[in-house]
Amino acid sequence: MSIFIDACFGKPVTRTPVWIMRQAGRYLPEYRAVREKVKFLDLCKSPELAAQVSLQPVDILGVDAAILFSDILVVPEAMGMELILEDHGPQFPQPLRGQADVGKLHVPDPETELRYVGDAIRLLRKSLKVPLIGFCGAPWTLAAYMIEGKTSRSFEKAKAALFSDEALAHVLLTKITDSLIAYLNMQLAAGAQALQIFDSWAGALGPEDYARFGAPYIARLIAGLKRDGQPVIVFGVETGELLGQLAKTGADVVGVDWRVPLDEARKRVGPKVALQGNLDPASLFLPLEKLRPRIARVLEQARAAGPGHIFNLGHGILPGTPVANVQALVQQVHEGLAK
Repeated sequence: MSIFIDACFGKPVTRTPVWIMRQAGRYLPEYRAVREKVKFLDLCKSPELAAQVSLQPVDILGVDAAILFSDILVVPEAMGMELILEDHGPQFPQPLRGQADVGKLHVPDPETELRYVGDAIRLLRKSLKVPLIGFCGAPWTLAAYMIEGKTSRSFEKAKAALFSDEALAHVLLTKITDSLIAYLNMQLAAGAQALQIFDSWAGALGPEDYARFGAPYIARLIAGLKRDGQPVIVFGVETGELLGQLAKTGADVVGVDWRVPLDEARKRVGPKVALQGNLDPASLFLPLEKLRPRIARVLEQARAAGPGHIFNLGHGILPGTPVANVQALVQQVHEGLAK
């Protein structure tokens, strides 16, 4: 068993494990060299290349877990939506606009329509010496993209659609959830050793709306997983008021963004789940003498919060982040409990 898996279940560890959201990404020259030769979606769909870039941060940074290189929006594409996925942002040229559009969606067979993801996992398991994290987007976040057709600051179209026709909203969210259950079970069968559910736009919903359209579908997703000791992490952005709901979904770990200190997050989630996070990604642009105290502060808050902590950023690593600073972060975290 690894220290990452142990920490996910709140077991004692000799040092704090660390991995970084979007750790395979544009801040790495090695990743950019691969991207120069292939489009983003083609990279996701090439098991060999996806495995290659998934391995890069493990070798370069020394992190304690790898995360599969893919994208949360490959599931809506497999459900029947056209997807354009490039650096300027994802787009669905024909977003969902009503019952007829939702009716056209299908629950894909992941063994055929998303097989490239399973193939990448199988390749990675042959090479990795640290646990591999599989992942998906949460039902509400995927629905928001599918209705808006692109990234949004307010998701007014998605929220208006869900609020105005709640019956149709539940039909859509159920179909997405069923697709994700099959998708994550395929990842587990292929060899994923942990899973993370990204509810990137959870914070767009207020607590009452999240209790109807967000958390129950994550809970249903987790309940549908065929696990054999693999932990599940849930993470959302701007979820300070939603942490208690996330902790009740059946997840083993709740990811926390940088807006809530970990000791305060512990009060909101209770003692039964581990915590992940939560350094502000912008901190990695600081000189080391300014960065190190911030890392130490997160470790201090985690110790105050009690057992069960995986160090991570409070969101994905930013393009342009100095690689040397990320390496320094990993080293400091690894040394944190030894001092």
